[in-house]
Amino acid sequence: MEYAVIFLPLLGSIITYFGKKFGNLFSQIFSCLMVSIAAVLSVIIFYNGMVHDTYGNYLVFEWINSGNLNVNWSIKIDPLSSIMILVVTLVSALVHIYSIGYMSHDPHKPRFMSYLSLFTFSMLCLVVSDNFLQLFFGWEGVGLCSYLLIGFWFKRETANNAAIKAFIVNRVGDFGLAIGIFIIFLIFGTLNFDEIFLTVPEFAKTNLSIFGGEFNAITLICVFLFLGAMGKSAQFFLHTWLPDAMEGPTPVSALIHAATMVTAGVFLVVRCSPIFEYSQFAMNLVAVVGMITALFAASVALVQNDIKKIIAYSTCSQLGYMFFAAGVGAYHIAMFHLFTHAFFKALLFLGAGSVIHSFQEEQDITKMGGVWKRIPFTTVLMLIGTLALTGFPFLSGFYSKDAIIEFAYLKDTPVGYYASVVGVVTALLTAVYSWRLFFKVFFGKYNNKSIPIEKTHESPLIMIAPLIVLAIGSILAGYFFKDLFIDNNSTFWGDSILFLNFVRLENIPLWLILMTPILIIIAIPLSYHLYIKDKTILDGIKNSNLPLYNFLLNKWYIDEIYDFIFINPLKKIGIFFWKKGDQETIDRFGPDGISKVIKYISNKAVQFQSGYIYDYAFVMLIGLSALITYLILN
Repeated sequence: MEYAVIFLPLLGSIITYFGKKFGNLFSQIFSCLMVSIAAVLSVIIFYNGMVHDTYGNYLVFEWINSGNLNVNWSIKIDPLSSIMILVVTLVSALVHIYSIGYMSHDPHKPRFMSYLSLFTFSMLCLVVSDNFLQLFFGWEGVGLCSYLLIGFWFKRETANNAAIKAFIVNRVGDFGLAIGIFIIFLIFGTLNFDEIFLTVPEFAKTNLSIFGGEFNAITLICVFLFLGAMGKSAQFFLHTWLPDAMEGPTPVSALIHAATMVTAGVFLVVRCSPIFEYSQFAMNLVAVVGMITALFAASVALVQNDIKKIIAYSTCSQLGYMFFAAGVGAYHIAMFHLFTHAFFKALLFLGAGSVIHSFQEEQDITKMGGVWKRIPFTTVLMLIGTLALTGFPFLSGFYSKDAIIEFAYLKDTPVGYYASVVGVVTALLTAVYSWRLFFKVFFGKYNNKSIPIEKTHESPLIMIAPLIVLAIGSILAGYFFKDLFIDNNSTFWGDSILFLNFVRLENIPLWLILMTPILIIIAIPLSYHLYIKDKTILDGIKNSNLPLYNFLLNKWYIDEIYDFIFINPLKKIGIFFWKKGDQETIDRFGPDGISKVIKYISNKAVQFQSGYIYDYAFVMLIGLSALITYLILN
């Protein structure tokens, strides 16, 4: 069963890709069937582990055995990986089914379904790995699949640029991860998780000399591992690829943002908790970057108009929550939020896809509005997703997000206090931009001049059914799993997470419990008033050209800064070496120069082919003289 849940998506990917001759319907049904069976098996694995403690390590084959490097390809099933398997396969199965309807008019359905299944397999390889090398294989696999899926519509220049951007930015993070793995092997002599985690305390005070300085080895490892996590999970500085990734089909966005690629970074930090717990500097770094990311992405989402980019920045912000939770030691709560977030974020993305489908590929929310009667099912389902995302009381996001804020406060450290404040402020911003999106899309005046409102229509059942399943998860997942995941007395996590200083969620101040729910409830009528009833206030802010509005609209000018510091100078350097180096030096004196010399000699030699005997005799005499001279000299 454990083998099947991992390799069924791979089987689906291969047969779907090479079975194009069987037709589009076969490719869609077969790939959906393989991933759906894997999802059912993942539920059984999760249940058996939770109830019967049936965890273990299953060998697939011996991979590398060279000197001290002994690495197997294994399937590690423990509480942490069982949750990730459940999330990945369940969301992926729903996305596969949804894609049948969403991609119905696309001519390349087999290729798309194959890429989705390969993406699922790569993520599963990552989360069940029992060593860093197998993890790196899955890590690069999801990077490759993201490139293929973001650039799926390869005839669009914007899609190709977005795919390249995602690939390059992630290479920066992956380089950091690779260095971290090299240092791990240098220090520990192994890449296997269990062997490393058991011996971390022995190397807690080990230093490495780098560039003339002494650095703690554990801190270096954590910093480089986190650099890799920053790239995959789009944390501040390495976040720029995530909004552009919306150029891919909407099901891709849902899969990347809800269950696979962006959660890999959070998983890595939580999996490596036995290492991070021995470096307070690294923990603080994770928390600070997470806080900045949460606040940055939420602020930018306030003014974006592309429906998918708003939800993309929301993902970026929620990942910031997960990271600063891990940074203050609340690994279990970070995983709980990852679990609940998968449901409502997939719901929001697929719901956005339903809206885009209804508006004939329109994504600008300023060109929507007033369609809640035309697409009632999508409206209700998006409402549930919005409520869950904002942390409305008793929905899934309420339990996980508030637990992060409460734990950060109870940590009783400066970083913890800052994190709790950022968490509350970000929660308010999240509520505002979420309700802005909801109200501008479904309520108010219909603003699309190119598409009559009569042509907007509800999505087919094949697209609505997965949304209903995700809506149920968005409502119930937090309530039913909170005791299992984050209760003070829960033993669910076992040895899969290490807590050196566990903080109990108890004696929480009443004002802290009530603050966030009150703010997000107030945000509902406030957003409705600002974006539907009385737009003059916001219009006045826009028309005043205040620096703040333009600052947010241009995403804190991070892309422009990168262009100025990195992109443009590198372009100039590249152009210089291309023109001066390649064209004027290598090409001029190399292939072009040689070809010119040969052509010149050939043109001169042709002149001797005159047909007169005395010309040929002269050439033969010159050749004989040259041969005799050569023989005499040697």
